[in-house]
Amino acid sequence: MSATISLLPPPPTDPAVPAARLSLKAPGTPRGLLDGAWWPRSRDLLRELPELTDVLDPHWGRITRIAVNPAHWPVIPRKVPVHGHVVKVGWFTPELDPHKVLLLSYSVGRWDLLVIPPETRPAAAARLMAAASDPTGAQLTASALMAVEEARHGDSSAGRVQNPEEAWEYEGGASSTHAAAVALAGRPKAGV
Repeated sequence: MSATISLLPPPPTDPAVPAARLSLKAPGTPRGLLDGAWWPRSRDLLRELPELTDVLDPHWGRITRIAVNPAHWPVIPRKVPVHGHVVKVGWFTPELDPHKVLLLSYSVGRWDLLVIPPETRPAAAARLMAAASDPTGAQLTASALMAVEEARHGDSSAGRVQNPEEAWEYEGGASSTHAAAVALAGRPKAGV
């Protein structure tokens, strides 16, 4: 029988501050290519990283550095202030799987998490989180897990990279109402 845990922090005291959506392998299970999965609510590291470190710092030691692939993160800050300290952020294009985040702690070590795109449907995200945190499951890379999910269930949103305009809209850029108003403003008025 395999044991997986899902570390869910206690409900936030402020309902405006959501908890990180995270699934991790049970402590003591063999290390693999992935140590679990993270399903951020957006592609904004400044907003998402503090929630993640709030959950992981007590269990893994203080997270001091992270590395991401810029394919899925439109803005990569060099440093992110989190509760009580600063996390340095690096990015690597060819060396790091685009669907993975690498977390480092001076005291404990390194962890690799599958990053599930924020726009992924809940059922697909649940399957991906379970697969990434299953210590007896197939040893797949983050991108391979995403490809398997798409092949089995046809969830194309799970592995798709957003273009810059989609990312802008998803992150709260100009709304469709604003875009329509701009388009109408550019048209000549009837009868003029």
